[in-house]
Amino acid sequence: MALPDLSLFDLTGKVAVITGSTRGIGLAIAQRMAQHGAKVVISSRKAEVCAEVAAAIDAEHGAGTALAVPANISSKEELRELVERTERAFGRIDILVCNAASNPYYGPLAGIEDDQFRKILDNNVIANHWLIQMVAPAMLERRDGAIVIVSSIGGLRGSPVIGAYNVSKAADMQLARNLAVEFGPHNVRVNCIAPGLVKTDFARALWEDPERLRQVNTSVPLRRIGEPDEIAGTAVYLASRAGSFMTGQTIVVDGGATI
Repeated sequence: MALPDLSLFDLTGKVAVITGSTRGIGLAIAQRMAQHGAKVVISSRKAEVCAEVAAAIDAEHGAGTALAVPANISSKEELRELVERTERAFGRIDILVCNAASNPYYGPLAGIEDDQFRKILDNNVIANHWLIQMVAPAMLERRDGAIVIVSSIGGLRGSPVIGAYNVSKAADMQLARNLAVEFGPHNVRVNCIAPGLVKTDFARALWEDPERLRQVNTSVPLRRIGEPDEIAGTAVYLASRAGSFMTGQTIVVDGGATI
């Protein structure tokens, strides 16, 4: 029997920037992309944590595989520095994964403060737009690039406790669709991943709720919540030659929850 063509998922020579990549889904994506040959840029707010993660990836895949560049997604200046430092170190950016997000409010929309709603929209939508604006021109000029936005199945459903977050994640799906139309003629692809409930620190308020976890474990077809590494493969697919005809789409990875 012929072996599968693993080169479809080969990222050798590619440079990937992944925001929010020191833990959870972002960390899993960075680890898997490095495993598939990419140079990866580790970014989150805390410099020391970024450095630790980058050092661990270098130890596993060779010195120079990972670069640590701390950045707060709420700061346009820090995002610009993230792009500039990456380009100085690696020459270009081939893959951008917009994974970092915020959700400072847990409860019904009737109770959310204006500044909380604005922070969710600014960090989960506007910051992605900023970073894509900074990275896309060089991709368009080279006629090559892949942009992945980590959204959520919340963008497809309503919720009594994370409604504002869901609004932002629905906006991310439309951002990907619109940019796919704009960038497609230049061979730059833009897609979303919509995870279901995954065991991350970010989603702790959901999976640590015993009743909500029981509901998931009895209603989701796979009868469990996901692990961060189960999202990473989809990001590798979207960034690699395997996903070269995929753009403007939202891939749901949720154990069957939305069916």
